[in-house]
Amino acid sequence: MKKFVLTCFIFTAVFAVVITGCQKKAAPVAGSAEQAAPSVVTLKVLNYFDMTSPNAITSDQEVWEKFKTAHPNIKIEREDLYNDPFHNKVEAYAASGNLPDVMYAWPSGRSTTLYANRLLKDLTPLIQKDSLAASYRPLALDPSQFAGNYVGILSVGLTSTHAFYVNNAVLRDAGLTPAKTYAELVAQVPVLKAKGYETVLMANADTWVMQSCLFSLIAGRFGGEDWHQKILSGQTKFTDPDFIAALNFVKKLYDDGVLSKSSLSTGYGEIPGLFANNKGAYLIDGDWRVGAFTTDKSSGQALISPENQNDISLTVFPDIEGAKLNRSTSGVLATGWGIRADIPEGSELEAAAWELVKWLVGKEVQTFQVETGAVSSPSRTDIDTASLPLEPMQKAIIALPAQYDVSTAVIDGVFAGDVYTPLNDGLQAIGMGTQSPEEVAQATQNAFDAWKAAGN
Repeated sequence: MKKFVLTCFIFTAVFAVVITGCQKKAAPVAGSAEQAAPSVVTLKVLNYFDMTSPNAITSDQEVWEKFKTAHPNIKIEREDLYNDPFHNKVEAYAASGNLPDVMYAWPSGRSTTLYANRLLKDLTPLIQKDSLAASYRPLALDPSQFAGNYVGILSVGLTSTHAFYVNNAVLRDAGLTPAKTYAELVAQVPVLKAKGYETVLMANADTWVMQSCLFSLIAGRFGGEDWHQKILSGQTKFTDPDFIAALNFVKKLYDDGVLSKSSLSTGYGEIPGLFANNKGAYLIDGDWRVGAFTTDKSSGQALISPENQNDISLTVFPDIEGAKLNRSTSGVLATGWGIRADIPEGSELEAAAWELVKWLVGKEVQTFQVETGAVSSPSRTDIDTASLPLEPMQKAIIALPAQYDVSTAVIDGVFAGDVYTPLNDGLQAIGMGTQSPEEVAQATQNAFDAWKAAGN
């Protein structure tokens, strides 16, 4: 009997040890292979991306692949669109209530719908939570810079929508030097034409280009630094003399041959090749366009070689006789990245989306963008551009602010699409000769009045 009891006791003890061991084994050690893998969060992303541009392949590797590698628990479903197809898709998404989780956007203007309907999340609480204010320029985090008066995107920087690119090799061949006044520019037209050159190249088939890259500057020069505020407040109208004078100046550009009517059929994708191949003495575009000419890191090729870039200088449009302002440009807070507003606060989806936005507008990506010419004036305060291996045109665009004294409003940055769309179309019609400056002014004022009457 004693032997039976002892045997049962031993069996029970061994069984207890086995059971206890199994229970301990059921709870994996933290960090072990047996520990449950973190859940995967899927982000739908709408990206503004020209897949044919220099450094497109490198950008995909340096920006997106690096993020995916560092965040295996975040799956990105990315949609790449560019130019008007991008904006049309945004409007369609907004109308259907089916916005992506993270998206590229403007601080105002072309993204007005997103702000008017509060479709972008206010990023201020997330910025404060991570103590990011010290890492960004105050302007980039100023709610008044956004159409909705809240920080809807984390901007990549500041941008001059106007830059006057000067091909000094072409000018030398014609026995000329850069024009300092509009009168000098007009005088160069026949000289350049005799040598087979256009005077100013511009991609005016895309209606936004004239408005954003030149007319915003012209409106500021004729109307004064605060011209847009006076219209918004009702003090002045688009049909008043200053604005009509600005529109008449656009007509004069074509009449004087400074802009060829052929520019009205030149697409935005064509213009870098024309300028790089010395088809014109000057180019009007935004500061971002530098990236089209510099070295593509994936191929080692540049549209304009670093050596030949020394013949390209960057400044602003020549002085216009009779204007209220000169030595001015048109500028705005740059584009950036936002998060869909209805993503629940504190959710895994919000955390993943914010992680991606911080990366896309972080130090490493902004440094890469400066190096490739995509950004000339970053929003980060911790990027030492002087230490970067930049090409001559990249250095020239960074130094562009020394060429102007004041930056005036960009029209599609301060007015809604309902207002600037008829103006964009009208600027093209002036060039074609199908509408007068007065007709375009009236159409723009009518659109503005309708926009205000709708309660905006």
